[in-house]
Amino acid sequence: MPTPNPFAGGGLDRATHLRADATWLADRKSDPSSRVVPVWRSRSLVQEGTRELAAEGEGTTYQPVLLPPAAADARSARRDEWIFLGLDGSDGKPDGGRALFAADVPGDGAEWPAGALDGAGRFLDLRRIGAMLGQRNGSLLAYARAVVTWSRGHRFCGTCGSATEPGQGGHVRRCPSQACGAEHFPRTDPAIIVLVTDGDRCLLGRKDIWPEGVYSTLAGFVEPGESLSEAVVREVREESGIEVGSVRYRSSQPWPFPASLMLGFRAERVGGELSVAHQELADARWFDRADFARRREIGLRLPGRVSISRRLIEDWLAG
Repeated sequence: MPTPNPFAGGGLDRATHLRADATWLADRKSDPSSRVVPVWRSRSLVQEGTRELAAEGEGTTYQPVLLPPAAADARSARRDEWIFLGLDGSDGKPDGGRALFAADVPGDGAEWPAGALDGAGRFLDLRRIGAMLGQRNGSLLAYARAVVTWSRGHRFCGTCGSATEPGQGGHVRRCPSQACGAEHFPRTDPAIIVLVTDGDRCLLGRKDIWPEGVYSTLAGFVEPGESLSEAVVREVREESGIEVGSVRYRSSQPWPFPASLMLGFRAERVGGELSVAHQELADARWFDRADFARRREIGLRLPGRVSISRRLIEDWLAG
């Protein structure tokens, strides 16, 4: 069984059948053994772990900080806004595990409110630390970040503007207006990401905002009315002028920045010549296997290990 991509494969029991049980949820929010995952400005609370020798130099491991309900009360949104994530069976509880919730920490300034969570850890961006969390922890923090970010953006009904109310353990926000009554659910935006190959070379591109030398696989959102394979063909054509076929699915990755699902593919060039669409990319080039072996000499940098892009490239190199 292949190793899941970062932010996937956590194994949490989401216990969806318990989301509608208001009494059970209220009891778990008061249970000292329950834990709350705080999210502030879409950042996750972590503590540094041990330092280890990473593949490309020394790195730091991180552990999520999970708060007991009493500690979370004074620092997060009120309890009825906590979002039920599921049951953590790793604690050995006989009833399926302790309950886990996600909670938004209020405050929109550059720093979190004075006194909030002092000494508990630091709020960091998951894109920065995702590859240093481990499968289970990375998946949990990505899940919490995604649902809190969604909930925070749907405090008001998009149909009539009324303030919404949480339901189903926080997994739906309902409009209380009798004239409207709309229900809003978390959404995930599908995006394709593809490694295009042509014999012994592959196509990579870069954006202006990326660090110097970083090249990655091509990617883009799936548009309404198209299949995944159609999205692959269109995105590659639009960004590079290359025509592709033999589109093959490889793996997927939750990407909660803010709410995407990256669907990884490999495709083969069947025509067209490289012509970079500069409104999309700063540059795009073909790289052969020898280029990767001497990438330090030529200044080529791969995307970080947190991204499925890195895996698509490494799987091809190993194939």
